[in-house]
Amino acid sequence: MFEIFTLFADWVTFSLLALSADTKLGDATHFFIEDVSKIFALLLVMIYIIALLRASLNVERVRDYLAGKNRGIGYLLGSSFGAITPFCSCSSIPVFLGFTSAGIPVGITMAFLLTSPLINEVAVLLLMSLLGWKFTLLYVVIGMAVGILGGLFLDTIKAERWLQSFAAKALAKGQAQQKNTSTNPDTIKMTFVERHDFAKAETLEIFGRVWKWVIIGVGLGAALHGFLPDGWIEQHLGDGQWWSVPVAVLVGIPLYSNATGVIPVMESLIVNGLPIGTTLAFCMSTVAASFPEFILLKQVMQWRLLATVFAMLLVSFTLVGWLFNAFSSFLGDL
Repeated sequence: MFEIFTLFADWVTFSLLALSADTKLGDATHFFIEDVSKIFALLLVMIYIIALLRASLNVERVRDYLAGKNRGIGYLLGSSFGAITPFCSCSSIPVFLGFTSAGIPVGITMAFLLTSPLINEVAVLLLMSLLGWKFTLLYVVIGMAVGILGGLFLDTIKAERWLQSFAAKALAKGQAQQKNTSTNPDTIKMTFVERHDFAKAETLEIFGRVWKWVIIGVGLGAALHGFLPDGWIEQHLGDGQWWSVPVAVLVGIPLYSNATGVIPVMESLIVNGLPIGTTLAFCMSTVAASFPEFILLKQVMQWRLLATVFAMLLVSFTLVGWLFNAFSSFLGDL
């Protein structure tokens, strides 16, 4: 199915650019062209198709639906909605305030926000094409588990007491309104033309937002694939040393990327021998524990809550890495 991209990369690399397949530059260039062309094609086609299906989904309906659910179901639904709504760190404050204003508990809101950058339709499609369905399913399950358990933990410690004053007031007001008002069930149904216009705009917007991360991510992956000495990662980190996981988590934090940009790097690391657990820990910290998002969330959270969320993510990703390194033999070939 994807052979056309390999043939395209062959033509550009070895015919147009006249690079040799036996050189590291030729190998890295071929890797870069093949993955970029494949990812761009998938983005344009699949984002449009999925946007058609999502055309009637909006934040107001999501938050109103969540506001009427109990905590247990709310964590699962919050994480699930996060997985299918592609919000990035720049959306964290309006989404957070929108949910708290609807009276949704902080834990359910954070289950949404923690899952959203880790999982989206683009990330799932890329994982399927690059690493297969087993790894994709594993990644989705882990990402949702981090959101659900993180939300449960934050509600258990009553994290709402550490909100900034205006956010705490918005939450209290929203919860009070839930008791006195009912949600309007009426929804506006879109025509196919309107869905097409929405999907077209969504495709252009998302593609415009992520294409540079694809270039950066695939470029890093190509560099690792083509220029890193054969066996270096496997020799130094391939045994899954206990310290390699927390180091990978700490290294990943300042290397801010989104899931789209980090997946090609993930592929290259695994191919070069980095254990699955260490790879997952690195990539998840890069995507979900980034400095930009925490800087934005500081506007609605006090330092104690921000530090708690940060530490919770670091511990979660480290435990995930250790767990999957320990049981990698039971996972089979991914």
